[in-house]
Amino acid sequence: MSKYILALDQGTTSSRTIAFNRQGEIVAKAQYEFPQIYPRAGWVEHDPMEILRSQMRSLADTLIDGRIQARDIVGIGITNQRETTILWDKSTGQPVYNAIVWQCRRTAELCEELKKDQELSAYITEHTGLIIDAYFSATKIRWILDHCEKAREVLKQGNLLFGTVETWLIWNLSGGKVHVTDFSNASRTMLFDVDRLTWDPFICEKLGIPMEILPTPVPSSKIYGLVSSHGIPGLESLSGIPICGAVGDQPAALFGQGCFSAGQAKNTYGTGCFLLMNTGKERVRSKNNLVTGVAWGIGDEVIYAIEGSAFNAGSTIQWLRDELKMIDSAPECDRLAESVPDAGGIYLVPAFTGLGAPYWDMYARGCIVGITRGTNRAHFARAVLEGITYQMTDLLRAMKADSEVPLTELRVDGGASVSNIMMQIQANIAGCPVNRPKVVETTALGAAYLAGLAVGFWSGLDEIRSIRAVDRIFFPEMTQDERDKAYAGWQKAVSRARNWIEHEE
Repeated sequence: MSKYILALDQGTTSSRTIAFNRQGEIVAKAQYEFPQIYPRAGWVEHDPMEILRSQMRSLADTLIDGRIQARDIVGIGITNQRETTILWDKSTGQPVYNAIVWQCRRTAELCEELKKDQELSAYITEHTGLIIDAYFSATKIRWILDHCEKAREVLKQGNLLFGTVETWLIWNLSGGKVHVTDFSNASRTMLFDVDRLTWDPFICEKLGIPMEILPTPVPSSKIYGLVSSHGIPGLESLSGIPICGAVGDQPAALFGQGCFSAGQAKNTYGTGCFLLMNTGKERVRSKNNLVTGVAWGIGDEVIYAIEGSAFNAGSTIQWLRDELKMIDSAPECDRLAESVPDAGGIYLVPAFTGLGAPYWDMYARGCIVGITRGTNRAHFARAVLEGITYQMTDLLRAMKADSEVPLTELRVDGGASVSNIMMQIQANIAGCPVNRPKVVETTALGAAYLAGLAVGFWSGLDEIRSIRAVDRIFFPEMTQDERDKAYAGWQKAVSRARNWIEHEE
């Protein structure tokens, strides 16, 4: 009988389950969206029970779609939206508040206050690899404790638990027996010492976060526990299956792309863009406002990554479609972009929610510069695609400066990576080949690989390397002079977008 690994891929807008075979091929999958909650401008929440329901529904339907029996499942791996913060009552299994999503900016003012303590700011960067920002979990936990009476009551009773999404799913699948987080997710909380692989008591004390609510940090590939018959109603047949892999979505994609050697990098083109480079067994301290952390842990070996993100990528194409009504679909954006040789001198900086690395400017806003009477919607479409690739080039240049490792190739995945014209523009602007695999579901695949390694489904990294198949490689078609001139224009446009919103220093 064929055997499979299940990957639970819990994302920001939907929950998916994918069944993979030994060849790393997709056998069956199911996906369900769940509601986004926006209590006020800049705030984003999810109902943790909806996350759980949608994830379990996708799991059940994947088994039905693939005609997969429980006895055919060797193990379950989980990958998840990172930083999203859930607090719940371990005695009832009920959340005390909605999940505060990674995109949520409600704690921006608290972060500004914390940054005024320069010693604390330097300590956090040195020990966690992060900068103080509302993006990460720590200030979200603090906000719930400050604003939710139920959370404080449950804490007094000794029943409060914290977890990022993989922790929440593992706890529920195990019937409340296992409270763990993998090193990659712990690295995004702003509470985790990424060198010592432990929670940092000094930071927890400074932020007023009780350490007893935190999960146990564990490697990304390990048997954490077994699915419980008391875990999820309707999935009792899965009882006893190992839960054996957990990893944040972006390091999962790095692993799924086979970037096992220092200097290998991948970029995921989704709602935002996430660029990660494997830096090996040593953590690189960024001098260019990038963040670092654990990519994954297998056995006693821990691999680090340096990371940068752009908040708006695929969302910029959606903006062109939904708000400006210039296109009806993403493929139309490609067709328009291909109809002109360049953007006609215009630059679009998609800083709709500020700028991520290497700028970390919460007060930047989107701008379009260089418009003339001859500018048309094809130029807009081209500028949107170029704006996404310029953001990635900012990150690539910062990574190269930090790691001092030459980038020989950029591996790509995510929904927008299907755009041939955008991948060609990326190769041109970045000045390196862009390698797109045949299986672009690399996030789920990375979680499956890590789970499979824990139970011997795959023999090791060499076998996984041999599985990866290339769809297409895009080579640069620009001279260095052309590249430098185009990039100088981008930097000038970014300077116009920065610090647009006035704020008190």
